[in-house]
Amino acid sequence: MLETMICALITVLPDFLFRRFVQGKRIGQELTLFTMWYELRWGLTSCAILALSVITTLFYFHPSTSSVASYFRTVTILPQIGGRVSEIYVHNNELVTAGQPIFRLEDLSQQAQVESANAQIAEVQASLNVAKTDLAQADAGIAGAEAALVQVTEDLVRNQTLRDQGSSAVRLTEIERLENLVAERTAQVVAAQAHKEAVEHQIAELIPAQMTSAVAQLDAAHAEFYKTVVSAGVTGTVEQFGLQVGDYVSPLMRPAGIMVPSNSGRSRFEAGFNQMAAQVIKPGMIGELGCMTRPFTVIPVIVVDVQDVIPSGQIRPSDELRDPQKNTTPGTITVYLEPLYEGIAEDIPPGSTCLANVYTDNHLKLEVEDGGFWNKAFLHVVDTIGVVHAAGLRLRLILMPVNTLVLTGH
Repeated sequence: MLETMICALITVLPDFLFRRFVQGKRIGQELTLFTMWYELRWGLTSCAILALSVITTLFYFHPSTSSVASYFRTVTILPQIGGRVSEIYVHNNELVTAGQPIFRLEDLSQQAQVESANAQIAEVQASLNVAKTDLAQADAGIAGAEAALVQVTEDLVRNQTLRDQGSSAVRLTEIERLENLVAERTAQVVAAQAHKEAVEHQIAELIPAQMTSAVAQLDAAHAEFYKTVVSAGVTGTVEQFGLQVGDYVSPLMRPAGIMVPSNSGRSRFEAGFNQMAAQVIKPGMIGELGCMTRPFTVIPVIVVDVQDVIPSGQIRPSDELRDPQKNTTPGTITVYLEPLYEGIAEDIPPGSTCLANVYTDNHLKLEVEDGGFWNKAFLHVVDTIGVVHAAGLRLRLILMPVNTLVLTGH
């Protein structure tokens, strides 16, 4: 409408002024409702052609869209294990920081596992003390076996000496008995030394391995115990949190609530433009947007990125071939917008519905390139009519409360 009115000022209005003041035709006599087309045919035709040309050029070089939103992510509050709630630390709509406990599950079995692991560690420590006592006992056994061996060896040597000297006081059976006793005592010494080595290996290798295993089981028990306390992974606000003590929650099908991160969706907007704008919109273009949450505020933005795929062409592996004819709704070009100045969009809630325009700027091209008079004139026209689109955006923002609250009744 605004473009048509502006075009009428340079087409229909001059034609009417010519008919009225040059040809002397008067409204109500020569210029009536029935003769309007014939009398103003040149102005009306020129206005229609010019208006269509301006509107086409305007929407092509300065795309606009009403599909703009600041998307934000949510984090589902889920425990790592299933169980019944025994204690709740926060309330709905409460701001929590990363690492702050939210609720706790019943932990009787986990505490039992921790106590069992501690008992096993104490048992291994006790076995170490017993092994140290066994080591001392093995040393004493070796000393006793060696002393007995020395005594028997001396008796055997003394009897052998007497035998060699031809003494009749020595019996061969006694020498044989002492020789057997020496071999027995030698074996006892070897056995005592082997027992000591076994105790030493037990102290040096077996018991440390048992202690490591017991500590690992204690760590695993603590890990299971810590799973009973569900904490916030990020800083955000707890939403839809109606948990009560005694409720059963599960990591699969029974979440406890939702948390909205504080920085998610802030100062970043995603806009969907029609596919005709794909060759016009580029990163770095300047634009404007206005949101329903702030209907009388225009926020200058900049295009930071343009998605290089169109979502409507997405496919998933299935047992059915995709028929392009069924894709009746053309997809849009996803454009990412950020405020041109820091902090000017902080008070816009994430998820707000907005309107957006982006503007083609040929200022540098006009300064650098020499494309001839008509090319420069066209580029000047393109840049100038962007003002019409900016005015249209402001007009729609002014009328947004009327359309929303009065005409639609929402």
